[in-house]
Amino acid sequence: MLRMLGNILWFLLGGVIMGIAWWLAGVLALITIVGIPWARSCFVIGSFSFFPFGREPVNRRDLTGQDDLGTGVLGLIGNILWFVLAGVWLAIGHLMSAVACFVTIIGIPFGIQHIKLALIALAPVGKTVVRSDQLNRFPSG
Repeated sequence: MLRMLGNILWFLLGGVIMGIAWWLAGVLALITIVGIPWARSCFVIGSFSFFPFGREPVNRRDLTGQDDLGTGVLGLIGNILWFVLAGVWLAIGHLMSAVACFVTIIGIPFGIQHIKLALIALAPVGKTVVRSDQLNRFPSG
């Protein structure tokens, strides 16, 4: 219930703006044809940006235990290109939103979510989003 309330407040008080920014970056990547590999990351992270509470971004390699196209060398090259062309701008948007949230005491949880999103904005290729309760935080043996 608290997660749902947090997500509704987040969406109404600015989350929609950054989610749309992510989706706009994804549409622009799709239009260029060359940017199609980045578009997938934009839409996944954009959806996370709309409703972040109760979900966590994770590296697909950590989740599956296997490398794929986005978690290997090509993913690294993709993240470097992404950082230069779009990642830094999305990260700045999230950092500015985080500062605005941190100004108020009640906005601190929202600021923390913006910091998470700013970090993932720097290198989104190879990442996915899972529900927090699906994470195995304490692996056995």
